[in-house]
Amino acid sequence: MSDFFAMGGYGAYVWSAYAVFGVVLLADALAPLWQRRRVLRGLAARLQREAARNILPGSGA
Repeated sequence: MSDFFAMGGYGAYVWSAYAVFGVVLLADALAPLWQRRRVLRGLAARLQREAARNILPGSGA
């Protein structure tokens, strides 16, 4: 079993390449979720600002 993990002396390179690939794949899967959350927060803040602006006296509403 240790021969499998050592991979003929290249085990450190191979397993670190797998680890980097896994991290990049995970980040690539999570990035759209983070971006969606950021956009929704920005839209909510914008709607709150617009609602507050329309409620203020003298705004013409």
